[in-house]
Amino acid sequence: MNKRAKAPERDGRLIVGTEFYESAGHQIRRCHQIADAVFAEELAQHDVTPLQFAALTAIAASDDLDATRISRIIALDRSTLGNVLERIEAKGWIAREYRNTDKRTKRLALTATGKALLRAIAPAIKRSRERFLGVLKPADQETLRRLLSELIALHVDDEERFEQDG
Repeated sequence: MNKRAKAPERDGRLIVGTEFYESAGHQIRRCHQIADAVFAEELAQHDVTPLQFAALTAIAASDDLDATRISRIIALDRSTLGNVLERIEAKGWIAREYRNTDKRTKRLALTATGKALLRAIAPAIKRSRERFLGVLKPADQETLRRLLSELIALHVDDEERFEQDG
């Protein structure tokens, strides 16, 4: 396996101009890359991506969601979500239908194939999570989740502003 280089150091000190290696944003991005790679390995035979899994899980949790509500639940912009929904619909995992009360939006629902997929991938999802976080002690896993949740919650106002500006 190809190992990535550590932050450039000289005499145990970070070389000037490479501070980004220690930035929280860079470290979170690297963790995201690793989590996605582990997910891809564990779920390769099922041809499902992390974003597709997130959308499927959100749809499975409610029987009356439209794309706008799903985009808020999984924190994904509408255009990217549109692409994800097109792919999972083409795979036969979801169905979209107009609501009787509002023809402007389509309700999303898992198909029988989508429900079967979620059952089939459950063990691989569990392995993926265990491989990614299992390198930490259980207490550290919980601390990481708590801190990330807190950081996200503290930036809710910023996130709403970014969505309006974008």
